[in-house]
Amino acid sequence: MSAALLVRALRDPASTATLDAAGWTALIAAARAEQTVGTLAHRLHGLPKPAAAERILADARASAEQGRTQALWEAEMAAHALLPLGVPVVLLKGTAYVAAGLAAGQGRSIGDLDILVPREALDGVEAALLDAGWEWVKPDPYDDAYYRRWMHELPPLIHRERDRMIDVHHTILPLTAKPTPDAAALLADSVPLANGTRVLSPEDMICHAVAHLFADGDLSGGVRNLWDLHCLLDGFDAPEALARLRKRARHHRLAPHLERALRLRGYLYGEGAGLSAMDRLYVRRLLGRDDWGVATRPWTRFGFYLRSHGLRMPPAMLARHLWTKWRKGHRVSR
Repeated sequence: MSAALLVRALRDPASTATLDAAGWTALIAAARAEQTVGTLAHRLHGLPKPAAAERILADARASAEQGRTQALWEAEMAAHALLPLGVPVVLLKGTAYVAAGLAAGQGRSIGDLDILVPREALDGVEAALLDAGWEWVKPDPYDDAYYRRWMHELPPLIHRERDRMIDVHHTILPLTAKPTPDAAALLADSVPLANGTRVLSPEDMICHAVAHLFADGDLSGGVRNLWDLHCLLDGFDAPEALARLRKRARHHRLAPHLERALRLRGYLYGEGAGLSAMDRLYVRRLLGRDDWGVATRPWTRFGFYLRSHGLRMPPAMLARHLWTKWRKGHRVSR
């Protein structure tokens, strides 16, 4: 399977020396599908490889560098727009990794700009961004109301000139999810950067990555997100550091998810680790791609899709939400 090949190459770049042409095709296909081709290009830089692979990976390195520049510029623009409000603007996910110069940001694909602000400041933040050129992506009244009442973020916005999206978070999981991370603590313990923006503390950055991967989705992009965690966890190998991290995860009610992250990280990117039966289902989901990078194991993917909805809201609420979405789609299609 190509995803397993990708994991091995990220873990041990020298392993690519044994690849034939078909192996390189599978590896690059998986990296593109998992949005890790820039990361792979960074990891394999300077190692011998076929000329065709070298050209592809060189282009990926250049594209990742351009993406890094765009992400940092977009963060600057958002921070400038919000500066008069005097509220903390905490960068999240890929933009945070590159802004803080972390290993997780090396070659990383970055899509939307994700920021965290205090919930009580949302009205002012929303108005300031609209004044600065952002506009709504989801004009549908039901979707707008759903985001504002139940989600951990405003409806997504896109800049009308730069065509770049921003997701404004006030916490890191939907309000209907079972874990309830302490958003005030995330903000209070965030770390300032030189340009006036902030990033989460190292422990909270890991907790957010854990929440994003295991408590709020169907594991799409899981190879990349677990690699992020692997890089972020490199500074937590010492027992006292790991103890601090576990204490913080308990505070955010994410302890079981952190333990799964540690096991899967050890199994896929470390020296191996013992897995539970449920852990093996996660591995099956993460590695489900054929040699062309196409997703396989549809029933496993469907099971995790159902799980993702179950994580986000109670059954009765989920049923009402899906029924409403179905009726809206049915009316549009008629």
